[in-house]
Parts: sequence; C-alpha cells; structure tokens
Amino acid sequence: MTLVLAEEDVRVVLDMPTAIEAVEQSFRHQATGDGSLHPRRRFEMPDRVILNYMAAVDRAVGWMGLKVYTVARGTARFVVLLYSAATGELAAIIEADFLGQMRTGAATGVATKYMSRSDSRLAGIVGTGLQARTQLQAVAEVRKLERVRAFGRDPLRRADFCREMSQRLGLPVTPATSAEEAVRDADIAITMTNSVKPVVSGAWLAPGTHLNAAGANVAHKRELDDAAIARAAIIAVDSIEQARMEAGDLIEPFREDAARWGRVCEMAEIVSGKLPGRNSPDQITLFKSLGIATWDIAVAARVLHRAERQGLGRHISLGELQHRL
Repeated sequence: MTLVLAEEDVRVVLDMPTAIEAVEQSFRHQATGDGSLHPRRRFEMPDRVILNYMAAVDRAVGWMGLKVYTVARGTARFVVLLYSAATGELAAIIEADFLGQMRTGAATGVATKYMSRSDSRLAGIVGTGLQARTQLQAVAEVRKLERVRAFGRDPLRRADFCREMSQRLGLPVTPATSAEEAVRDADIAITMTNSVKPVVSGAWLAPGTHLNAAGANVAHKRELDDAAIARAAIIAVDSIEQARMEAGDLIEPFREDAARWGRVCEMAEIVSGKLPGRNSPDQITLFKSLGIATWDIAVAARVLHRAERQGLGRHISLGELQHRL
C-alpha cells in the first residue's frame, strides 16, 4: 500500500529542526558515498511549461526516490515519490511545495551552522517571498540572532514579511530600503530572489560574513556579482556536478577556468569534517545552494514516518505486476 500525503498533512508533521536534522544527515551520507544523486533535468514545452525532475538514493537509510515538478504560467506543482530501497515498493506520494520550502531553508541552516562565525548576531536577507521565510527561520535555528534586516522590491510585501517574521522569530526584523542596506556589515547574508542580474555586491560584505545564495538555479541567472565570488575564501555547493550545470553565480565568473572550479567544495565535505567551513573569523564564506534530491528524500522519509504514526494521509493500492526472469 502507498501512503498519499497532501500539503496539509506535511504541514502537520514537518518542522524546521526536523528538516535541518534530515538535511544534515543527508550531507554526511553524501560524503560517505551512501547518498547519491542525479542532478535536476528539465524539459521545456510550448508556452514555457516546464517539467523538472531529480532523483536520489540513500543506501544508509534504505530510501530512494525522486521529486517531479512542473512550472506553468507562474504556478509550480511539486510531488516526491519515495520508494523502499529494500523492496522497490512505492511507499509514499507526497505533495511537496511546503516540503521543498523547508528542505531548502534547512540546507541554508546547515551551511550557516558550519560556515558562519558562532558569534553571528546580525542577518541581512534580500528577498521576501515564501522561500525567504524558511531561509530566515533555519538560520535563526542555528544562530542566536539579535536582529535582521530585510529587503524586497515590493514595499508592502517587505513590510508584511518583517511583521510576520518578527512575530515568528521573536526578534526585530526591520525593513531595509535597499539590498545594500540589508547586507552591508551583516554577519550572515542571504539571497533568495528570482533575479537574472546580481543583487548583492562583494563591496558590501564585511570581513567574516557568511553568505548563503539560494535563489538562482539556472545558468543564466545570478544573485552575486564577480566581486562577491572573488572575495569568498571558501565556496561550497550542494553538488559540484549540478553547480556546473545551474550555478550562474559561478558559471559566469569562472567560465571554463579549471583552477577556479577547483576551489569549490561540496557542503558534504564540510559537514563530514573532511574540510573546514572557515579557517579564520575574518574570512568571507559562501554557500551556493541549488537544491538536490538527497534533501528531498531525507525530509520525505521523516514526513512519512511521522504521518504513519499520526494516522495521516490515505492509503491506495496501485497493484503489482510481477515478472519473473
């Protein structure tokens, strides 16, 4: 039997500490080779209807699966298919909009935990959409923030974001009048936008800043200028293979320069202790987040376990076709 979980079911069982724990574990398994992934692939149909899919397996915990989603006329529809690696059975079909927001935020939280200074207190964020909320929520889970500055192009959305996140986090989240005002001298800077052109300049970054760039995941888009990339002493990505395909923030300044790509590491190497997240308090560090399927599988497995315990969702029988060789 396959358990079908809708958005409302996922929202009942999934919280940020759980998502962070799942993503952090997935990085460790990626480092050992137990977690493997296929980068995102896209098909574009007429009228800019796009099918996206990405797959992963985690041998250490016995799950495999994929996320499939479409984007059409401003609407995205996400589904995770979770399979048992032991039996091949389809264990769950999970509606995954909220799950995706949480796992993306959680990855930023993990990167901030390992790459930012432990005494970081001021965060600046550029972007005030749904994904920006979970970005900030995750950072607040791993660092004792005292205040946040936020910038988004729409003044009303910006004000709503600051009011909501102040209440949610229990600390002042104040609106900034520009991206520069939001991130200048911040201990932790976050970008979560749909921008095609850079929204953050390296000239604005103070020594010791940790930067999470999580908004752009296609090769022609970028949120950081060349100076921001050049000033980063340590650059981590979720998957180097996927970064070479999608990370416009790195693709454009690096081009085919093998030496510059050679400076890039995977976050799994930092989480596992193979590499340091930073070597000194004054270093600027960067996590370029694209989103990988190992996160989806790890978080989906926890959602499934909790939903089963709470009796959520509905079971369906898809039938089985047995073929003996």
